[in-house]
Amino acid sequence: MPPGRSTLPARLAEATGRALARLDVLALFPLATLAAIWLGLSDMVVLTAFLLPALLAFRAICLALGGAPTAAAGRGFVPHSGGLVGRDALLATLDRLAREPGDDGACILIQVDDWDRLVDRWGNETAEDLLSRCGDRLCAALRHHDLVARLGDARFCVVLHSARPVRLATREAITDRLRAALGEPLAVGGTAIRLSASAGHTGLIREQGDVAGATFSAAEAALAEALRHGPNAVRTYAPGLMHHRAEQTDLVDAVEAALDRGEIRAWFQPQICIRSGALSGFEALARWNHPARGVLCPAEFLPAVEEAGRMSALGQTILGQALDALRHWDRAGLDVPRVSVNFSATELRNPALADHARTELDRFDVAPDRLTVEILETVAASSADAQVLATIAALRAQGISLDLDDFGVGQTSLSAIRRFGVTRIKIDRSFILGLDRDPDQQAMVAAILSMARHLGVGTLAEGVETQAVHRMLAQMGCDHMQGFHLARPMPLEDTLAWAAGQAASGLQPPMISLRAG
Repeated sequence: MPPGRSTLPARLAEATGRALARLDVLALFPLATLAAIWLGLSDMVVLTAFLLPALLAFRAICLALGGAPTAAAGRGFVPHSGGLVGRDALLATLDRLAREPGDDGACILIQVDDWDRLVDRWGNETAEDLLSRCGDRLCAALRHHDLVARLGDARFCVVLHSARPVRLATREAITDRLRAALGEPLAVGGTAIRLSASAGHTGLIREQGDVAGATFSAAEAALAEALRHGPNAVRTYAPGLMHHRAEQTDLVDAVEAALDRGEIRAWFQPQICIRSGALSGFEALARWNHPARGVLCPAEFLPAVEEAGRMSALGQTILGQALDALRHWDRAGLDVPRVSVNFSATELRNPALADHARTELDRFDVAPDRLTVEILETVAASSADAQVLATIAALRAQGISLDLDDFGVGQTSLSAIRRFGVTRIKIDRSFILGLDRDPDQQAMVAAILSMARHLGVGTLAEGVETQAVHRMLAQMGCDHMQGFHLARPMPLEDTLAWAAGQAASGLQPPMISLRAG
């Protein structure tokens, strides 16, 4: 048989399978049976009851005679048979779909959110098992002849095959179904966790010569846009997204030069003591003053820095600028007790980080207790990485303070807070937004504050945006706060003017009634 041609049994099996895959066709069988019962046609009842099994048996015989792979390939799709396929298979499928005038398809890219945090918290082996189960769920949620491929650590690609045009509403409904399947609870370590996923999708891009490549690139651009607005976001492809993706690629290429030229600098967001209203510190946050695109926030450029492999260099840059800022404030007579810097799990895995911090403290003549290192609660909650734990211990041994960031979203044990010598916990902004209106959030924050008091650990609420929330935190006994209600992050040169303005306005803690406590 010449290549690309199918036998008669294979064509019959394919035609039968395509008919039985349609919901409107399958719906005819129970309707016909009910009609026969209602009309009293006993022979027709028997016939309709056995017709569907007979057609399935007929298709199976034809597949055996004609060869299942040939039949599948003849129509431009490859069944995944309940398992994952590779990137080459999905690109080949997109290419075959493009060559079949009567067929249509779509490409969906799905990425599990916060994958790095999952790895940091549970370790590589458990995280890999989670991804394997995610793949199984995606396969179970699709038809037999759709494809699923795992791409990279936490990304999946789905190729849909259809005999009819796959419209936007259909793609959105299928994408939502797949994300819902991934969002069902997963049992891990005696508890249940819920994953979220961001997704980008597109129909076939037939206007390009390389339809498979153009379609896949379009899905990548849609996913990149979803990740920018995530977590748990979905975007469909629009032509302008390719331009944004090109910009992201340009950012990756420009990271090294930007660090060398000093375009990426530390901005500072103030923190205050709620009881006294006094300045208690600044948090150093990276900003990229891009010559063409203006000031970029971390969400816009940190993926590019990570892709360029320069996260450690960025951390060292921000650390040096933060310590230099302390020296600047001291010379100006501004009392800033401490400055905070953030270190990711990737940076904490660097065995030289603690020594570098010590060297920088000596170089800028800053006492160790005026430097605070912020680590995510999800990093502290995982004891799987010995190097991370060793780095944290070495930083604390030098007298450097430790803030536990995003507290409340992970599962840090009380013993871990003691073991790391945590100085202060930062209550995640998800508990702070709308605190004055939500009794459940108030109960949660009250429990966190009570725990911290009993452990002798300080507290800082992040994401405070209104006076009402400020007042509520004061009533509840929170120690410190930061957020847009106080000030947005600002360049170093603006901090002195901000502090002078606060002193002139006489920022005072909210008045607390006796009833509120």
